[in-house]
Amino acid sequence: MLPNRLQKYLRLPNNTDDKYSRGVVGFVTGSQNYPGAALLGVTAAIRTGIGMVRYYGPESVERLVLESRPEVVCEPGRVSAWVLGSGVTSSEGDRLFSAFESNEPKIIDAGALELCDFEKLSGRAILTPHAGEAAALISRLDAPIDRAGVEAEPEVVARQLAMLTGQTVCLKGNITIVANPDYETVSVGPNPADLATAGTGDVLAGIMGAILAAHHDDFDALDVAQTAVLIHTEAAKRLAAQGPIAALDLADEVRQVVAEWRT
Repeated sequence: MLPNRLQKYLRLPNNTDDKYSRGVVGFVTGSQNYPGAALLGVTAAIRTGIGMVRYYGPESVERLVLESRPEVVCEPGRVSAWVLGSGVTSSEGDRLFSAFESNEPKIIDAGALELCDFEKLSGRAILTPHAGEAAALISRLDAPIDRAGVEAEPEVVARQLAMLTGQTVCLKGNITIVANPDYETVSVGPNPADLATAGTGDVLAGIMGAILAAHHDDFDALDVAQTAVLIHTEAAKRLAAQGPIAALDLADEVRQVVAEWRT
């Protein structure tokens, strides 16, 4: 179960809700080279519980998403929070920049970490690097470090990144470290080794984005990230008990965890 202070992030819908009051999460994810990242993230967000998902991407990726998730909207409109960068390559990064400039809170993942100018970033954000991405980001913003250096001191690195970017950082790993610029940290893990498979990070970004969108007007970024990681980890544990896991199965399993934990 979630700690009591995190329970509010999995609220049940009520009779006065509509799709907008439950939150709208916008995805700028996926690419010609990595189309699956889009489908994994939006599926995870839907399974976490959200009023609407909007997807913005290449036409071929939109088709893939809509074939599996026809409830997704691929037209401009209201967005409560963004998920940016999963599966986006630097050559296709131009579509990220308008979202960087928007005031809505954001999950910044994968390709968006490489492309974001944090001095110009609008609104609050949660960064979700793995060790390699964290090493590249610190090397760009401060001083060179390699993946081994990040893995040796993940808590120090997460805090350093939070201070360098002015945002909350969720450093993914066997022990996931969440740190904010106020020097607060939490750790979650050990996480299942079965999560070391392609696409599970895209699932985490989708879970986190849905929670952020549902609580965009009143949230603690450290708590949002911790809640998402706990759901992600629990879903992985349940699947791993049945055999090897795949990322899309993980996204679907999120529904069962949320159903139990929010009641």
